[in-house]
Amino acid sequence: MTPVSEEDLQAYADGALEESLRAAVEAHLVEHPDDVARVQAWRDLNAALRAAYNPVLDEPVPERLRLRPVTGTHRHAIAAGLITLGVAVGMAGGWVARGAVYDLPIAGNSSPGFVHQAAIAHAVYSPEVRHPVEVGANEEDHLVRWLSKRLGTELKCPKLGSLGYDLVGGRLLSGPNGPVAHFMFQDARGGRLTLYVSAQRGDSRQTAFRFSQEDKVAVFYWIDGKYGYALSGEVSREALLQVANVVYKQLNP
Repeated sequence: MTPVSEEDLQAYADGALEESLRAAVEAHLVEHPDDVARVQAWRDLNAALRAAYNPVLDEPVPERLRLRPVTGTHRHAIAAGLITLGVAVGMAGGWVARGAVYDLPIAGNSSPGFVHQAAIAHAVYSPEVRHPVEVGANEEDHLVRWLSKRLGTELKCPKLGSLGYDLVGGRLLSGPNGPVAHFMFQDARGGRLTLYVSAQRGDSRQTAFRFSQEDKVAVFYWIDGKYGYALSGEVSREALLQVANVVYKQLNP
């Protein structure tokens, strides 16, 4: 019998699995309760994402985004803009890849599952006004001890005051590999960043900084030993990278 792959499990969770594979996957799940929990966690995350973004589907398209006829003059302007953008992106990509400014190498964008989950958690909890966290910043020591105990490692909560972000608090989440720590920070204008920390399986040597754009949410992430870290926010890549560098240095002095 062909082994059940990660892609098969994800397709099963999404309701997109080929019917010919369904029996094999369901037989696999009977023998692997850990994978049952992972499938359910993926389904829960999908439901949270739909709850967060489905209402937008019913909103009318803003007038400024509606398509208009493109004249010859506009075609030349668009072409010139695309050329300029291509040059700018190429220069920026080379500048970052050479590590001229940032200490950590930035690798490509083939993100593991926990990055998508971190973006969903950010999208779900960052807009909350009354209940954005379970434990507030006034109980920071308790929060860190509690999450450390649940994850089975000694966690640290970054200090981001020098960048204009203060701790809001944090909460415990459930992930495919067990408990997840979720810290939230906020600036003076109400902008929020979240740090998602979860246990990882497989290769633990991917220490390079990586970037992912998950819809409106930008994410910088890295894996350190048995744990993955994802810093998320609806901010520019450059602004988020500045914070991510500080977070990384504080967690790895």
